[in-house]
Amino acid sequence: MPTSTEPGRPDPETTTLARGPDGRPVSDRGDTVCVIGAGASGLTAVKNLAEHGFGVDCYERETGVGGAWNWRHDRSPVYASTHLISSRPFTQFPDFPMPDDWPDYPHHGQLLSYFERYADHFDLRRHIWFGTEVVRVEPVGDDRWDVTTRSTGGYGPERTSRYGAVVIANGHNWSPKLPRYEGLEQFRGEVMHASSYKDSAQLRGKRVLVVGAGNTGCDIAVEAAQQASRCWHSTRRGYWYAPKYVFGRPADQVNDLLLALRVPLRVRQWLYHRTLRLTVGDLTRFGLPKPDHRVYETHPIANSLLVYHVGHGAITPVPDVARFHPHSVELTDGRQLDPELVVFATGYLPRFEFLDGKLLGDDEGVGRPRLWLNALVPDHPTLAVTGLVQPDSGIFPLAHWQAVLFARLLRARVSRPERAAAFAARVRAGAGERYSGQVKDSTRHWFEVGHADYLRALERALRELESK
Repeated sequence: MPTSTEPGRPDPETTTLARGPDGRPVSDRGDTVCVIGAGASGLTAVKNLAEHGFGVDCYERETGVGGAWNWRHDRSPVYASTHLISSRPFTQFPDFPMPDDWPDYPHHGQLLSYFERYADHFDLRRHIWFGTEVVRVEPVGDDRWDVTTRSTGGYGPERTSRYGAVVIANGHNWSPKLPRYEGLEQFRGEVMHASSYKDSAQLRGKRVLVVGAGNTGCDIAVEAAQQASRCWHSTRRGYWYAPKYVFGRPADQVNDLLLALRVPLRVRQWLYHRTLRLTVGDLTRFGLPKPDHRVYETHPIANSLLVYHVGHGAITPVPDVARFHPHSVELTDGRQLDPELVVFATGYLPRFEFLDGKLLGDDEGVGRPRLWLNALVPDHPTLAVTGLVQPDSGIFPLAHWQAVLFARLLRARVSRPERAAAFAARVRAGAGERYSGQVKDSTRHWFEVGHADYLRALERALRELESK
């Protein structure tokens, strides 16, 4: 296992040895907490656990921090032009602001430098084992966990350490969700998932079909409008395309003001529709399908350029794909296209390959765990997930407070066991609650949250945990 570049980090090999159920040697790390992943959610988990007095071992399969925002990482979905879709004030960690002179929507390179400075400022690297992947996480007695690791790529021996708790922060935007279409295997054109897209040069001069209307799909379609010889954009349903600026301010800041004023959802929906009607107009006149849901019932598509390029004829909206032929793609309306390149911007699925899904309540193994506050595991009070949310604003503040809640829960198990036990009962009773009103029930939308409602729920949970 690689050693730390920072002095003074405890070595699992020097700790007390125990034996696993199969007789294998296990390094007992006592009350130390294991954090899986050193992306945004993992870093804030390490920081907050350490601040609450816990020893922390963080395992990161890559060679640096940043997770998805480090585009040099194999699993990073980031491409050259990626920027935040939530504005800076609503994305930064509450205890580590981004520089005031940064733009409203920083570039991914700035985000990576932000995480590197965060790690250095809070002295987090000494807790991180880089180039180390987690192979298995298994429960043992007394709510403890055996974590088996090895060098990334499968080289070297496996090593098992026993921890007092585990935080899963491996991200949810790295395992591509690939659609299945009749005839796709026989298609002779180029096919790729958006996870492999890195630069607009991959589109240059080609006839491109982009499948998927999420933020990534819209970004790639906009780049294809400028680089490809032809661009079609295929969507299954209609969506609401939110401009990044409204009334001269980032759109999420205007929405947050309405939330702070406790403007009812129906009123906010009316205001949004009215604003779009006055600025963009009826999207169906551009050939875009009419949305089959009200605004705020799905994750917002923050893109100011898609409608612009559709209006200039550089993007041709088309319906869903019906099937593939060797030299063409057939749409559900019967039309046939002849793309040279098909880009599936069809999203990602949460994956926890190192853990039995049933431990998270995912009995069907579809990457949809049953959690409380999308973080705490009902039947395992020393196991938590951070960052498994898709908010209508930035995710980093939410991950921060998730980590604070779990750290205080672990502390309460020692200092106030009766309160911790009562809180555990609350977690079991509330698993599966939603914090975004009515949302689409799909693999993409099930873990969406309204950030204001969700932060209020976290605040209530912290008060409940700390009450007398």
